Amino acid sequence: MLEGVFGLQGKVALVTGGTHGIGLSIGVALGKAGATVCINARSTGKLDACKEEFADEGIDVYTVAFDVTKEEEVDKGISQIEKDVGQIDILVNNAGIIKRIPILDMPVDDFKEVLEVDLVGPFIVSKRVVPKMIEKLSGKVINICSMMSEYGRNSVSAYASAKGGLKLLTANMCCEWAKYGLQINGIGPGYIATSQTAPIREDGHPFNDLVMTRTPAARWGKPEDVGNAAVFLASKASDFVNGHVLYVDGGILANFGYVENENAI
Repeated sequence: MLEGVFGLQGKVALVTGGTHGIGLSIGVALGKAGATVCINARSTGKLDACKEEFADEGIDVYTVAFDVTKEEEVDKGISQIEKDVGQIDILVNNAGIIKRIPILDMPVDDFKEVLEVDLVGPFIVSKRVVPKMIEKLSGKVINICSMMSEYGRNSVSAYASAKGGLKLLTANMCCEWAKYGLQINGIGPGYIATSQTAPIREDGHPFNDLVMTRTPAARWGKPEDVGNAAVFLASKASDFVNGHVLYVDGGILANFGYVENENAI
């Protein structure tokens, strides 16, 4: 368990959408650093399954089901955490969805749904949690952004719009709340090796080739790479880091691209 400036002993952390993938890894990392971890999802089945994942890591986890886009459910869920566990010191707005549909084919309702979960959800949950952080003049908010907070790609217009908005929401939260002793930052994961990306990480797959040639580190990220970044932003080590998005991407955003013979340019 981490101690000193990186230790999270005595802190209560909530990770929304933390039953799998990057969210789960963040929760595990915060738990290993000493935090009491609370995980949210809409599905009780997913919450039950994630308890086993945490148990395998030797971490007790508190779970609560609510929809981050519904204010009444959020209020009820957060109130339950406060009653059973304590006030939230670390909020990780991780819950998100993506719909890969070209703009001209995307129904308006699908576009709105992505924005509701990925952008409005962090707004709603933060509004409920942050006032009590302000009361005690201490708190950490970590919004899970994306490389799509910086650039676009084919067929992810709603997701990129939401994540671009989340980057600026992070900046505005900082502008309004930093004076109360809060740190509000984002994490922008690169291409991470999770169960969801397994089919496209096979040797010879075009997308795997793209990631391996475009990423200066020449590898996919590991979920724990993102979890470790979250521990930094949740700890005292980041007390003067504010309004920042930390891209955990192996350098991909720094790289314009790759060509076989650079002397030919």
